[in-house]
This record gives sequence, C-alpha cells and structure tokens, in this order.
Amino acid sequence: MTTEKPNFSPETLMMSHGYDPFLSEGSAKPPIFMTSTFVFRSAEEGEQYFKWAYGLEQRQHDQTMGLIYSRLNNPGLQILEERLAVWDDAEMALSFASGMAAITTSVMAHTKPGDVLMYSMPVYGGTEFLFEKILPKFGIETRAFPADMPLDEVEAMARAIGDRLSVIYLESPANPTNRLIDIAGIAAIARKLPYGDRHVLTFVDNTFLGPVFQKPLALGADVVLYSATKYLGGHSDVIAGAVTGRKEVMEPIGTYRTIMGSMPDPFTCWLLLRSLETLKIRMEAQVANAQRVAESLQAHPLVERVFYPALLDRDSRQFAIYQSQCTGPGAIVSFEIKGGKAEAFRFLNAVKLCKLAVSLGGTESLVEHPSTMTHSDIPVDVQQRFGITDSLIRLSVGVENVEDLMSDLTQALEKSQLKEPAASVKS
Repeated sequence: MTTEKPNFSPETLMMSHGYDPFLSEGSAKPPIFMTSTFVFRSAEEGEQYFKWAYGLEQRQHDQTMGLIYSRLNNPGLQILEERLAVWDDAEMALSFASGMAAITTSVMAHTKPGDVLMYSMPVYGGTEFLFEKILPKFGIETRAFPADMPLDEVEAMARAIGDRLSVIYLESPANPTNRLIDIAGIAAIARKLPYGDRHVLTFVDNTFLGPVFQKPLALGADVVLYSATKYLGGHSDVIAGAVTGRKEVMEPIGTYRTIMGSMPDPFTCWLLLRSLETLKIRMEAQVANAQRVAESLQAHPLVERVFYPALLDRDSRQFAIYQSQCTGPGAIVSFEIKGGKAEAFRFLNAVKLCKLAVSLGGTESLVEHPSTMTHSDIPVDVQQRFGITDSLIRLSVGVENVEDLMSDLTQALEKSQLKEPAASVKS
C-alpha cells in the first residue's frame, strides 16, 4: 500500500512506512504473503489492474494499483520497495532476486543491439563477466575505462563512441580496490552529450557505501544499484538486489523484471524489511570498527598498502572526491600484504575470528582473496592493470569487538610469513 511519507528520517520510517497494521489483523510487523495469485473483486477491476501493470493505460496519482500475481506485485514487495526508495530519496525502487539480477535486468532494459555501454574498472567479477561475455552475444558492445581516468578523457571517450552510447556504468568505491569515481562529474558528462531528445544514463553500483554514506541520485545519477545481499540484508542470510531512481527510468526496468521473473520471493522481502530497521546503526558500527582496523593495518610492518577512503592522502584528487560525495568511508578495507600469493594464502588460512568467505556487509567479518576468488574470471593481465594483485586481500569488517578483530588480524599477519605447507583442498 502507498502512504504519504511523513517528514521523518529514513531510519525512523523503516519501522512503519508503507504499512497499515489494521489491514493485516493488527500485526505490528508486515506478515509474509505466501500466495502466487490475488483475487479480484470484479472482472472490471482485474481488467483495470492489467492495463496499469502492462502500461496499456497510465495510472493517475490518486489511483491505487491493486494486487494481481506475485511475479508482478506482492504486499511485502511493495512495502519493501517503498522503504528502499526512502533511503535514496528516489521516486521509485525495485527489488530483485539477486544483485546480478538487478544489474542484468536494468542494463537490458536500457540497451539494445548496436548500443555501447561504458563501464569503470575494476568492478565486481560477475558484473565484468556480464559486460564482457554476455552482453556482446546480444549485440551490445562494452568499453572499459580506468576508475581514475581524468574526466576530460572520459568525455573524449564517450564522444568518440557517439550516439550509440546508452549507459555509463560506475562502481564507486570500486570492488575490491576502494577506488573512488567522481559520480557528479561523470553524470554531468552523460547529460550534456548531444544525442537528440535523450541523454546517456548514468548507473552507479552503490553497494559499498549506500544508502547510508553515499547518495548517487543527489549527485546526478539516473539509476542506483545494490547487491541487497550485502549491507541492506546485513546478516549473510539472504540473496537479493535493489535498484532506485527516477520513475521514467525505472518503469522500463520494472517491465523487464515482470517478464524476466527476476523479483525476490516473499520471505526474502520479509527478511530485508527486518534488516532495513537496523541498517543505519549496523553500518555506523561497522565503519567505527573499520577505521580502527584500517589504521592498525596501515601501521603494521607486514602490510605494504591499505586502501581505505578515510586514509587517503589529504592532498589527493581521490580525497577531494571522497569529501564531495561521501559522508563516511564504509567498512571495506583492502590491503596488500608483504609478499605475494603464498603469504596472502597463509594469512587467510590463519584467521580464526574472521571468516574466510566471499561476500561482504554482514555482521560478521569476512576476508577473501579477490584475484583467485571474487574476481578470478577477470584475465590476470586485466587484474594487474587495475590493482588486483596477488597480495591484495579484501576485508569486510563486522560488528565484533574491535580489539578482538585486530588481535586476530595481527596473529594471522605474523603467520603469513612462516614457510608452512599450503592447506590441502578436500575433495
């Protein structure tokens, strides 16, 4: 159900926005609607809902869309999406069965054969695979550019592509190097490209910082994407995705989702509603821990480099971008250990409190080796070019006691230099 949004903060609205308990027997929390289909009051009502659902007729602001079928809409889905929109101050939000479902559906909705998509590197390995291995099969070309490419060079690249350019896709901070991209600068370039009555769309993967510490829509982006598995979910118990943006850009994505069937199930929606209530306090606690951990790692003699926004050189362009578009550094700390792959593996095999696992944003701390795990499908020469080295480790900081975390990392760093046999792989 849609309600007027009171003038409260997002963390307050997560407790009640979009839900009337007295439409659900007074339940304080939204129940799970485990149904595939919904009953119409009349044939005329069913006809009207389908006209709106398939865009055959425009719905007026004061007309309420009814429930049809859980591939199109569901009470839990609608409440979730109203609350997701609150965080980004967006006109519309959509939820998905995974982060990759969100990315794929959104890109397919706004590209066609012959179009070109530009994207910043590095990006998550699954995203790079989609762009380099799958989109070309549909006649969609992709062109990568370094996250630190100067804006004038990005603009020159975009103009050289011409009116075939449809989307500029950004990931900021970049996974796994935490490289920042000037979202406002790129969005401004996209909007001024002279392609008739349309402008090139700017998509931003905001998984690392958002929606608490970065607001790409306010910086001029058209579409914001999330792996909701990460901070939005926050408990490593759900796979989901989300997209927010302006209604006119979002509606085609919604149509593609309906036909592709890439929406989340009712239980996933319920789990995300639970998690959104604690999103801000979880992320704030994780950032507080991450800053302590990053500073500790930076001072450690067995760590070569730390990649964390709060530790950027104050005179650098990267720090200027951080100050202009972020309100916090996030809780992903990437660092290069002294040595190479062998030392990185010994470190990963030695952690006890931190868990050796991919993903991020959960309440527990996770460590992984990007070049052989999350980004392993990216060719090695491309990895090296964009800073994904054999010695790079990505750490997602959780909410554990920070002293315990630093103690665990310290003992693992010490063991990383011991020449012990590599761990065997169990078959």
